[in-house]
Amino acid sequence: MAIVTLNQQTKRLQISGFEADNQILFNFFDGMPASERDDRLYRALYIGVLALMEDRISAFLSKTSNELGTELESLKIIFEMKKELFYKSAVKGNLAEEEIAEYLAAFLAEQRLPDKVVLTGNAAGNLHKNKTGDIVSYVDGSDGVRIAIECKFDKGIRLGDIQSKDIFVKKTDTAWSQLIEAQANRDAKVSIIVFDASLVDGSILNSVQDVRYIPAVGFVAIIDSLKGDYKNLTIAYMLARDIAANSKNIEFDREIMSIIMNRIIKDINDALGIRGLVMSNIDNCKKILMQLDKSMLSMEFNQRYMAKFLKDGSFTKEDLLDFYSGEDVRDRFRMLEKEIKAI
Repeated sequence: MAIVTLNQQTKRLQISGFEADNQILFNFFDGMPASERDDRLYRALYIGVLALMEDRISAFLSKTSNELGTELESLKIIFEMKKELFYKSAVKGNLAEEEIAEYLAAFLAEQRLPDKVVLTGNAAGNLHKNKTGDIVSYVDGSDGVRIAIECKFDKGIRLGDIQSKDIFVKKTDTAWSQLIEAQANRDAKVSIIVFDASLVDGSILNSVQDVRYIPAVGFVAIIDSLKGDYKNLTIAYMLARDIAANSKNIEFDREIMSIIMNRIIKDINDALGIRGLVMSNIDNCKKILMQLDKSMLSMEFNQRYMAKFLKDGSFTKEDLLDFYSGEDVRDRFRMLEKEIKAI
């Protein structure tokens, strides 16, 4: 049975469960925490494939360099530089911002647009100690209209649609949260989050595919850095640029807002009133339950002593005392009362 299979529809590699009898591999993974092993395995596979690709390409370049002359030699040098940068930075997650900023700046120059692209990932923004928003583009070179770009080469990031958002669970980064955060942190009109096709969660890949606009939130774009395919970034950027350049400041009408807020406050007070009625009904239902339990226990108690009287034809003095005091049924009722109050 094949270990490696390919999903042609999603363009994803799938590996079934397997074991490796190799002391070097065992010693390598044995010396690290269990929580890091999956990520290290992924990195090892990723780097190994790149190494194999490099061997083939380098061999081809070496073989043909004499025939094609200086152009091919230049290509070889560029390839080696790109490879070296990738090994040093991309696998660690640090190259994404630089490559995207460089590509975007080159694209804008080619389109003869005066936008200014600035790397900001190492500097805090408007939010305290927050560096979200790796790249800021100033539309037409103006500081007043900004587009924030967040680069996430991370399979652990989910889309985070607000419809599935649970505010009572621990906060985690999502595409939605990073888009909103980047806008707030970099004072941007529009934001873009960029994922790499080889390092993106399947749910985002299925939902976005290439480029997706989330109204009032921002753009999600998926690039393929290994193929040098950044077209989805340029599509998202040009759309974001149109929105940012044509956005207008809305004049705030406080009187209209006051009317809306008064209606919202009324609805909140109505909801609180309904809650009070529900709580009151709960208390009444508890009282009804206690009364029913009291009657049931009393009937059961009386039935037990009636059966005893019909059998024996009389009560002993002790029986009469127990029947009169009813301590047994009273103790049982107290236990039920505690259970009902705890509901």
